Amino acid sequence: MLNYEVDPKILAPFVPAGTELDFFNGNAFVSVVGFLFLNARVLGVPIPFHRNFEEVNLRFYVRRKADDGWRRAVVFIKELVPRAAIAFVARTLYNENYAALPMSHQIEKASGQPEEIKSVAYSWRFRGEQNHLKLATRGQPQPLIEGSGQEFITEHYWGCSVQRDGSTSEYRVEHPRWKVWETQLAELHCDVQNLYGRQFADTLNRPPSSAFLAEGSEIRVHGGVRLKF
Repeated sequence: MLNYEVDPKILAPFVPAGTELDFFNGNAFVSVVGFLFLNARVLGVPIPFHRNFEEVNLRFYVRRKADDGWRRAVVFIKELVPRAAIAFVARTLYNENYAALPMSHQIEKASGQPEEIKSVAYSWRFRGEQNHLKLATRGQPQPLIEGSGQEFITEHYWGCSVQRDGSTSEYRVEHPRWKVWETQLAELHCDVQNLYGRQFADTLNRPPSSAFLAEGSEIRVHGGVRLKF
């Protein structure tokens, strides 16, 4: 997870109706996140040859005051996956901005210690050029610290997406608190302007404000509910 402070005005057009930007220490953030789907299922059904695959996404953070208190949610600007069928299903079910590109990943583990991850890289090919997201870890994975930036980035248990009619769909995401590794190196090499839009070029072409690796876990994404106001 590579995280960048961003001018809130850049995100304003992407904020779903009924939500507001979620700030940490007075700053808005976007994150470029790479991860692996393993044994993925759609509506509980495994799809042959489409269960294990990479995803790289650009996302930001919003919140909404509900009857049960503040719900903190993730909003995806664009999501990259390696197979067209995956992108089609995601666009159809959630109206998310998925694109299919050739992708690969590399995970380097410590010799003789398969649980100790040293570095992670995700690569994708766009307009004939290789793009990548890389991170090298430092030390051992640690529990999230209450009130930390890492907690802010990872502890969002809702997602929101803008529907074709301009309404907002909200869905719940279940996962345990993840341990995280600090990083000694984080790098994004990407054609930001053509992939994500000119408005994100200045933000994503500078070093990230923070970066870390999360251990991941089983995740369950519930069906979306259209919000009413």
